Amino acid sequence: MTDRDRKMVVVARLRAAPLVGWQFACAVLLGVLVARLEWGGDPLDALRYIVFAQPLLLLGIVAVLMVWVYVFGMWRRRGDYLRHDGVTLYRGASARWPLALVRGVVVARGNIGLESLRLVVDDDSEVTRELVKLYMLEDPPEVVRDGVMFAVARVGGVMRPVTVH
Repeated sequence: MTDRDRKMVVVARLRAAPLVGWQFACAVLLGVLVARLEWGGDPLDALRYIVFAQPLLLLGIVAVLMVWVYVFGMWRRRGDYLRHDGVTLYRGASARWPLALVRGVVVARGNIGLESLRLVVDDDSEVTRELVKLYMLEDPPEVVRDGVMFAVARVGGVMRPVTVH
């Protein structure tokens, strides 16, 4: 059974402005890195110079391209970034958790001070899973938390209050 066979319920959407900002930053950084490359001589000499004389610059270009592809994937899924089908909670196209194992959604501050919604999963680990950074959310974090917990309550068969004040 694929995702298209089930009816998806959107829990959270992403704001477009941060995604456009990240894409613009990647484009500028890529332009700066490519401008620093030495393109003189024939193409084979230029390739040798890029690979052997400037490997860190080449790795930087590859890293920026990887971040750009990741942000582009988030852009494509921004309208239904967090969604569920009644059985599984999906984040973008990369992560999924069974709703039966979800115990809660908390707001936590990361190492660099950015707050994010994190998922508490009952899988015998002490680590929470990041759902999304708060600055990326279109809706308030309480609405997203309540949406996830409502879906979890429906899976468990017991309707319980999900709003915490």
